[in-house]
Amino acid sequence: MKRCLSNIFQLGIKELFSLRFDPVMLFLIAYMFTFAVFEEAQNASVGVVNAAVAIVDEDRSQLSRRISDALLPPYFKPPESLAIDEIDAAMETACYTFVIDIPPGFQADILAGRPTEVQLNVDATAMGMAGTGAGYIQRIIAQEVHAFLQGEGAAPEVNIVTRARFNPNMEATWYQGVMSLTNNITLMAMLLAGAALIREREHGTIEHLLVMPLRPVEIMLAKVWANGLVVIIAASLSLFIVVQGALAVPIHGSILLYFSGAIIYLFSVTSLGIYLATLARSMPQFGLLTMIIYVIMLLLSGGNTPLESMPTELQAIMQWVPSTHFVSLAQAILFRDAGLAVVWPQFAAIAAIGGLFFLAALLRFRKTVTLLQG
Repeated sequence: MKRCLSNIFQLGIKELFSLRFDPVMLFLIAYMFTFAVFEEAQNASVGVVNAAVAIVDEDRSQLSRRISDALLPPYFKPPESLAIDEIDAAMETACYTFVIDIPPGFQADILAGRPTEVQLNVDATAMGMAGTGAGYIQRIIAQEVHAFLQGEGAAPEVNIVTRARFNPNMEATWYQGVMSLTNNITLMAMLLAGAALIREREHGTIEHLLVMPLRPVEIMLAKVWANGLVVIIAASLSLFIVVQGALAVPIHGSILLYFSGAIIYLFSVTSLGIYLATLARSMPQFGLLTMIIYVIMLLLSGGNTPLESMPTELQAIMQWVPSTHFVSLAQAILFRDAGLAVVWPQFAAIAAIGGLFFLAALLRFRKTVTLLQG
C-alpha cells in the first residue's frame, strides 16, 4: 500500500513537471480562469440591456406619452418616433428590437372602458432579448394604464412589492461570474486530464511507464490528483481575485464547502476526460470530442437554463451527469448560503457518478494498455 501511494505521488509530480513545459496549456489555464471569467460576467448578458425601441403614437395623448416616458435606461434606449408606414422597413432592416403601435383613440377607449389593443412588433432574431423585453413592455404598459386610471397622486388599491433576497439589484454579473467559473472548472478538468494521456501517447512516454512495475490504476490516479490540483488552485485564485475582487461579487456561503464539493467533482470530470482520451487517437480528435460533451453539459446542467423547464425525460437523463449536481451545489452554497445538511445529496450523487466514470475509464485504459503492450 505504501509503495502504491508513493508511485501515485511520484507520477503526479511527473505530471506537474510535464505541464510546466506546455506553454499552450498554461496559457489556456490562465486565460480561462481570469480574462474568460471576467469578460463573460461583464459582457455576456442575456437580459434586456439598451434595447432599441420605437413608438408609433397615433393617439398623441397624455397616456401614450406616459408609456413612452416609462421606457427607461438601462433596459431600453430612449424611444424614437416612427410613422405607421415606416414600421415594416424598420423591422426588416433590424433598426429596432421593439416597435410599439398605439392606436388612435387609445386614451379615450381606456377611459370609457372600451376594449382596445396596442400592437407590439418584436424582432425575434434577438431571441433572448425579444422574449424578456416583450414581457417588460407588457408590464410597463399595464402599469402606466393602471396608474393613469387611478389618477395623479392616487395610490393603487393593491401595491405589490417584489424583493430579491440574494441579489437585491438583480445584478447579472453576480450570477454570470460564479457560473462562468463553475463551467470553466468542468472544461479545464476534462482537457487537462485527457490531454496529459494524449501527450504521453504522442511523445512515446506511455511505453516507458508500461515497462515499470506500475499498475494502470496508479497511472490514472496520478493524473487525476495532479491535474485536479492544478484546476482547484486556479479556481481558488479566480474566485478570490477575479470574482470577489475584480467583479465585486459577494459570496454568501462557505467557500470551503464549495471547494470540498469541487474536489469531489474534479475526481468525476478528470475521470471522464481520461475516458474520452482513450477513445481519441490524436489531440485534435480529443479536443473535438471534449467540446461536444462539454457543450451538452453546459447547456443542460441548469446553469444557463433552469432544469425544471426542460422535458421530464431529459431531466431524468441529466441526473446521471455530474455537472448537473455541481451546478446545483454551487448555486445553493455560494448564492443561498446552504450548509452540508442541504447539499449532501449533491455530494453523494457526484461521488457516485465519479466512481462510475473512474471505473469505466480504468477499464478502457487497461484495454488501451493491453493493446499497446501487444
